Amino acid sequence: MPSALFVSPHLDDVAFSCSATLLRLQRAGYSVRLVTIFTLSVQSPEGFALACQTDKGIAPDVDYMKLRRAEDAEFCRIVEVKDFAHWSFPEAPHRGYNSVPELFAGEREGDEIWRDVAAKLRGEGVPDLVFVPQGLGNHVDHLQTIRACLEVFPIQNLRFYRDTPYALREADARPSSLLPSELRSEIVPFGDADLFLKVAGCCAYESQIEFRFGGAMEVARKLTAFHRAEAQLVGIEAFAERLLAP
Repeated sequence: MPSALFVSPHLDDVAFSCSATLLRLQRAGYSVRLVTIFTLSVQSPEGFALACQTDKGIAPDVDYMKLRRAEDAEFCRIVEVKDFAHWSFPEAPHRGYNSVPELFAGEREGDEIWRDVAAKLRGEGVPDLVFVPQGLGNHVDHLQTIRACLEVFPIQNLRFYRDTPYALREADARPSSLLPSELRSEIVPFGDADLFLKVAGCCAYESQIEFRFGGAMEVARKLTAFHRAEAQLVGIEAFAERLLAP
């Protein structure tokens, strides 16, 4: 059975970015595994790290990452992914990134957590396909994920997904310079049923959708328009997710 590993920096990136691709591969007979890297619960967060949960209406005494891990498990139930893992690496606000601009300004000197991530990724073997973010938006955790995956997996096995909702906000956002040169576009078309499942799965992340999409009612509208536009760019009907491939 062919295998596909979906690597998500945070608890929602794969869902928002490429879950229709995941659904299609499952139907094609692939063994699908979803790994989310930065999911560590940090007790009594302070400062910017605490603000990253309270600005979404989550009370300070709530274990924010535990809540988000439960949302991710619900996403996996909806899209029938039975093999998923939450890894205990701390998000950037717990590694010394102290403001929103710092999250998107590149990696801090001395932050080489990608090396530890790479060491753990080696335990995944060599899947036939590995799905990795493109780094749209330049979020430091996405950059660290890219570095780790490039270190571990053969380039021919990698597929790079368009980080969403960054791609929604900036249609012409460019992939990170960390990506190899001379990648080609790869199109994954899909229909109404997969769009419905993708939207339902994304709505499992109740703590995020107001902040990311403007509310549950907006998830379907924005994703429908976005994926229709992605398809129209390459002259096909229905909907599409666009990847980069060697």
